[in-house]
Amino acid sequence: MRKRRVAAPIAFLIAVLSVVAGAQQTTPSSLAPSSLRDWLSMIASDDFEGRETFSEGLALAASYIADRLRESGVKPAGDRGLYFQRVSVLDVRSSNRSTVTVEVKGQTRTFRNGQGVTFPSDVGGKRTLILDDVEFVGYGIDAGTSHNDYRGLNMKGKVAVWLGSTTPSSVDQKQSERLLRNREALAIEEMGAAASISLAPIPAPPLTDSSVASGVRGIFTTSQRLDSARAPSIAGDDAFYEFLFSGSAIKFDDLKARSQRRQDIAPFRLEGVKVTFNLDADYQVVRTQYTRNVVGIVEGSDPRLRDTYVALGAHYDHLGYAQSAPGPDRIFNGADDDGTGVAALIGLARAFATGPRPRRSLLFVWHAGEEKGLYGSKYFVDYPVVPLDQIVAQLNIDMIGRNRNNDPAESNVFYAVGSDRISSELHNILMEANAASSKPFRIDFELNDSQDPERFYYRSDHYSYASRGIPVIFFFTGVHPDYHQVTDSVDRIDFDKMSRIANLVYDVARRLANLDHVPARDFRGPRLGKGSKGKLPAN
Repeated sequence: MRKRRVAAPIAFLIAVLSVVAGAQQTTPSSLAPSSLRDWLSMIASDDFEGRETFSEGLALAASYIADRLRESGVKPAGDRGLYFQRVSVLDVRSSNRSTVTVEVKGQTRTFRNGQGVTFPSDVGGKRTLILDDVEFVGYGIDAGTSHNDYRGLNMKGKVAVWLGSTTPSSVDQKQSERLLRNREALAIEEMGAAASISLAPIPAPPLTDSSVASGVRGIFTTSQRLDSARAPSIAGDDAFYEFLFSGSAIKFDDLKARSQRRQDIAPFRLEGVKVTFNLDADYQVVRTQYTRNVVGIVEGSDPRLRDTYVALGAHYDHLGYAQSAPGPDRIFNGADDDGTGVAALIGLARAFATGPRPRRSLLFVWHAGEEKGLYGSKYFVDYPVVPLDQIVAQLNIDMIGRNRNNDPAESNVFYAVGSDRISSELHNILMEANAASSKPFRIDFELNDSQDPERFYYRSDHYSYASRGIPVIFFFTGVHPDYHQVTDSVDRIDFDKMSRIANLVYDVARRLANLDHVPARDFRGPRLGKGSKGKLPAN
């Protein structure tokens, strides 16, 4: 009896300490407003000269981040045991001899690059792709309730074909340029088409025999592997389209005339059509530029799960400085974009490194070159420091220190983008973590809407991971008048809001890292948009 009477207070004390530890776990001191302010004040200072991608200023910022990781005991995970992963950005000259062969009800024609069709300079590695499911999708746009050419269509593994140099009259013309510009991304990245074909806007000048033999030569810039598979996206001239539609009851001339009158055009399947893409290009690197990702790991505590990772990221580059400017302030300090993400990630790394270790490992990546075209994150997923299939989710932080459009009504709002697209379970973990906080946010999903005109899902580093099937959440508070201006400065940051979001990211990452299974990947696509809230059903 005496042992039990002594054990009871001990058990009670342990329980109390566990509660205290749990409270400390959700409010680490490194995520307090004062800590974040200290780091951000340095990151967004003039000393780093706006952190342009290939600049000395960005190199200084990388060293500053690495020093903070070293102080916290975060394990380096870059090249040669350092915190830095060198990112090669290549200017490449392409000699492109690709062809496309179209078979229409037994009749076959082959079109060479530069003769009736135009391939992009970067077609990826050499391969042959045969597709016999070809869908004409009208104008190839999704303008929501006013006009959606993909309504009711399953485009997985199909060829998407469209035409039209403008949108139909039912669509607001203010949206036209964006809708037409994004047709390829919509078809391939969002609808899952295996290839796309568009109508060339004007007839291309004929090529000489010698230029056809060598292939049309073009220079492109990339940080991705040159031998990876790319979904082909080509443009065809009128003669190509006439043959492509030659077996259809509705002929190309009729469809083109309707598009020129901006009339609606109903999609239909091109029966009896098979398209063979022979992707054949040689690449010559004509210039190489180097930048660096900063990478660290906090190892998990569970021997069974420590080789799986929750990835957290932010981009640490910005726009640099204007070499000639009318006023004295010429440095784009990028305090919100994305100094807030950089500082929050430093705090998160320190919190996990110095606090209770979760079961899985935490992977922290400060990506370079986001402003140039996601260079750092695209490079990372092609050359990962850990196996990609061991990353269970990626949490991206980009601009979390302001209110959208400086609206005071947004003080308790942030925008979650992508949480529902690959894993409903990940989305629900976010909602549960937010509900459990002492002051929950109103999480707005407007910018996750498939009709989002700014297409934020595709514009920050999380998308490089999502394109490889990794569940993501993009934490974002929206743009404001100082976005990409020299006035994006530290004095305009709401550090209390920034701290609260960073703490929520911490709790989501902690829950993921302690989860005994990988969050289910159900790939149900974007369902959350304007007016959406709450958890999603499991299936």
